[in-house]
Amino acid sequence: MLVNMKDLLKKAQEGSYAVGSFSIANMEMILGVIKAAEEMKSPIILQIAEVRLNHSPLKIIGPTMLAAAKNAAVPVAVHLDHGTTLGCIKEALELGFTSVMFDGSHLPFEENVKITKEVVALAKKYGAATEAEIGCVGGSEDGSVDIAMRCTSPSQAKEFYEKTGVDALAIAIGNAHGFYKDAPELRFDILEAVADTVPVPLVLHGGTGIEPEDFIKCHQKGIRKINIATATFASCEGKVREGYEKGEIKGYYDLHQKEISGAYENAKKHIEIFWSQNKANL
Repeated sequence: MLVNMKDLLKKAQEGSYAVGSFSIANMEMILGVIKAAEEMKSPIILQIAEVRLNHSPLKIIGPTMLAAAKNAAVPVAVHLDHGTTLGCIKEALELGFTSVMFDGSHLPFEENVKITKEVVALAKKYGAATEAEIGCVGGSEDGSVDIAMRCTSPSQAKEFYEKTGVDALAIAIGNAHGFYKDAPELRFDILEAVADTVPVPLVLHGGTGIEPEDFIKCHQKGIRKINIATATFASCEGKVREGYEKGEIKGYYDLHQKEISGAYENAKKHIEIFWSQNKANL
């Protein structure tokens, strides 16, 4: 069933678990993630980042995501990740996305506040939730830009929330998009400080490569939404590559099933780590 992300994260806040927000690029990935969520009886979020829309046009992939959510046996929010333009954010809201993210983390603080407030007001007109980011997660969503990591200031996070009224706040605690060159050293002290002063659910971007015990520590300390993108794409590609190497792919529909399997296995693994299994009916 299609639900508002704010409602999913509120329940996660109350239950001290995290909801997986899985980036997708095609129908096969959507089917695989939904299959895992239904099997695990877990709420999930389907998302796509604005930078990915050159490959998966929003007017095509968006309705597919929404249809999958509406027909799922578990609660599913549909989210625009890393929105950078108001035009794209508005298009997602008009399609029926139940949450949008404006990523102004690269902007001066006051400009990030100003535009985020505009997005919050716009999203409310559509009954949707808003996520924003304070601090700067390393790398870029599509791996094309080497963006420097800049950890979130707890005092700025509090000020940002008070000035914008966002429903969820992404923070930077040593996490980065894409594959990590070295094991990340997450700043749990910053996470704890932000969680103590910001009442809304916190979000962790750049989940690929973080160890399970660190994921668990994150949601025990206040992270309620964890983004998984690179791991999903890699799992799908790996399954397809393995299928060809073993001679298991004889035609298109074998390829189709391998992609679904890759997304399914990756989502199932992370749902277990995030402790969201059997939380669909809460």
